[in-house]
Amino acid sequence: MEDAQSVATLIDSTTTKIQQLQQAFAELENHRAVSLNLKWKELEAHFHGLERSLKRRFDDLGDQEKEFKNKAAEARELLEKKKAAVKAKEHASLEKLQQKRDAALFFIGDAFKKYKTSSVKPVVVKVEDSCESDLTVEEKPPDMKVAAVDPDEVNKISDNETMDVKPRPELAKLCEEMDSKGLHKYISDNRKNLATIREEIPFALMISADPARLVLDSLEDFYRIEAPTSDGKRDSGLLGLRRTCIMLMECLAQSLADTGRVCFSDVINHDIKEHAKAIAEEWKPKLDDLDVDASSGNSLEAHAFLQLLATFDIAGDFDEEEILKLIPTVSRRRQTADLCRLLGLSHKMPGVIEVLVNTGRQIDAVNLAYAFELTEQFSPVVLLKSHLKEARKASSPTKPGNASPTAENEVNDRELTSLKAVVKCIEEHKLEGQYPVDPLQKRISQLEKAKADKKRVAEAAKPQPKRPRANGGGFAPRVSNINDKSFYATVPDRYPPYNYENMHYVYPGHTNNHPTPVLGAAAYNIPPNHGSYFGNGYAYQAPYLH
Repeated sequence: MEDAQSVATLIDSTTTKIQQLQQAFAELENHRAVSLNLKWKELEAHFHGLERSLKRRFDDLGDQEKEFKNKAAEARELLEKKKAAVKAKEHASLEKLQQKRDAALFFIGDAFKKYKTSSVKPVVVKVEDSCESDLTVEEKPPDMKVAAVDPDEVNKISDNETMDVKPRPELAKLCEEMDSKGLHKYISDNRKNLATIREEIPFALMISADPARLVLDSLEDFYRIEAPTSDGKRDSGLLGLRRTCIMLMECLAQSLADTGRVCFSDVINHDIKEHAKAIAEEWKPKLDDLDVDASSGNSLEAHAFLQLLATFDIAGDFDEEEILKLIPTVSRRRQTADLCRLLGLSHKMPGVIEVLVNTGRQIDAVNLAYAFELTEQFSPVVLLKSHLKEARKASSPTKPGNASPTAENEVNDRELTSLKAVVKCIEEHKLEGQYPVDPLQKRISQLEKAKADKKRVAEAAKPQPKRPRANGGGFAPRVSNINDKSFYATVPDRYPPYNYENMHYVYPGHTNNHPTPVLGAAAYNIPPNHGSYFGNGYAYQAPYLH
């Protein structure tokens, strides 16, 4: 703006400058013999023309600047209006969607209540992509009217609702027939598709006449006698069965959590609770001798017991302190936080985390601290650093140089495992800004390189088996400088005659055809070296994991 004003002032002063130039030109003319009037008129016209041209261009630029400012202001105003319109439309859409969702849930809950109290005929409710079975109601006197339901209203359920999942026919049939053993077998046979089956089981359970009893029946073989294995490991079949039992209880709890689709008291009645309580009473003594350290926070038995209490809402019938003692035995499992909430133990979590910290389970403590928003009370970075400090302390030998190679390998493996667990925890909870992982990664690389070097050295130090000589003479010492020419006469024939009449599976003793005793011919004895080939074709079967 200041530049435009200075240009305008200069243009206005051109007239004065021209007048001054005219006076100077007149004085110059007085000192000359020839008149310059004609030349001055030309110069004056030229300067006035320049003045008018500059003014015109200046005015054009001013008009263009004003036009640009007006357009920019209009564009900003239009943009603000569009932003406001988009926000209003988004808010209105969210409100409308929430209203439809609430209305759908209310309608479903109300419809199920009506079906429970209606009946001359079985009423069939068709819900798109829901369970395959038809819902029937108890009969009432003939003069009672049956509540009618408009199928179009049911189909208005949002596509994002969980009722869109439809169980496969085989799974639905097993649940409908209350076949708990067949259900176990089907899950085991299709464990490659376990993720998909896991999503369908909650809906398949609701097809059965008594889903809670079906799940309780599936727990029958949970503590069957464990079959011994040749390698000393646990029976993989039993482990798979126990994981399936836990999964079925979780799926039943998921179905019961959807109060708009099923009534809790109708599924978990008094008889079912008593049955579940009896099973829990039978399982509880088996957990009394459970070793917390041996379980490493991943006990299937403790998890199943706690899930049984949570699913069938019978935790109030057992001592809370006894239940709390089992939490550290399942602290590594991903369902631990949800189990604690279902069991009503959220207010006890600071004490549980304290126990984990005191027993060297800092990583499990960090995960629970995040799950229950206790990170201010239990700093994740401090806990992780403490975990590494204890791991390094445990990994340092008391007397350096005296430890055996096996012990050193175990020490390095423990430190390597701890480092990897800490790095994984940092990445999961996005703590890189507070605890950089680069030094930890470098230490991991060092330990892995040292492990690989030790393995190569150990393999190189193994004695290599010698191959027998082709002449069958064994590993005889090499003899040189033999002066006795008769030696060559005693060398056995390359292809000696085979005695078919006296065929035996033993080799004869020394004869005249064998070398002299100085050679020390050994018996034909090839050291067995079968390699890694298993002639019986046995293949190890991986344990059944969920």
